[in-house]
Amino acid sequence: MRRSDRLLEMVQILRDGRVHLARDIAARLGVTARTIYRDMEALMASGVPVRGTKGLGYAMTAPVTLPPLNLTMTELEALHLGLAIVGEGGDAERRAAAASLSAKIDAVPPGDRDQAVTGWGFAVYPFADAAAGFTHMPALRAAIRARQKLRLQMAGEEAPRKVRPLELDYWGRVWTVTCWCEASRGFKTLRADRIETAEVLPELFVDEIGKTLTDFRARTTAHDREPRSCH
Repeated sequence: MRRSDRLLEMVQILRDGRVHLARDIAARLGVTARTIYRDMEALMASGVPVRGTKGLGYAMTAPVTLPPLNLTMTELEALHLGLAIVGEGGDAERRAAAASLSAKIDAVPPGDRDQAVTGWGFAVYPFADAAAGFTHMPALRAAIRARQKLRLQMAGEEAPRKVRPLELDYWGRVWTVTCWCEASRGFKTLRADRIETAEVLPELFVDEIGKTLTDFRARTTAHDREPRSCH
């Protein structure tokens, strides 16, 4: 598993807001507790709202806010898109300005954290990865609002997926779409920057038992409460 994928899995584990011990996360992902400690430090440095310490566990806090403004998800997307474009440009002065702007944002800790992060959104995911995900955001948002099915072609997969898009989430400059996948008959959390094509289909969907966002959240919470065997 690539580190970026493991970090996303960790975020999914933490999203229930409960405290999770490093050793439990390590067992679930098949790595060492030491690796989880390093990854948690990387998530915190990237601006993901995680709190915790070694031995006491880790938990996700409230969504990202930048006082004195409360940013909407769309506004945050626009801010990241601007930084991504400038950060990938050929003008060294502008690239330096993007880094400087990031540092200024870092200097003002969000309201849900006691200390400023280091390298807001820079530490884990490069600009190019983040920028790739923005291409499909309008289609994803529109499909969620209209409750229309999507056909998504994911990088590294041969066949496209037909999905019911349920929610967009932001995790330290990486966006994900939670959906019900008709092919696998289950919930999937897909990274927006891994989407190659996103086709909005002329098919609407309605709530069905076991396929809603509420069901996904209940399933996630129940999974984390399952007892784990000791070896």
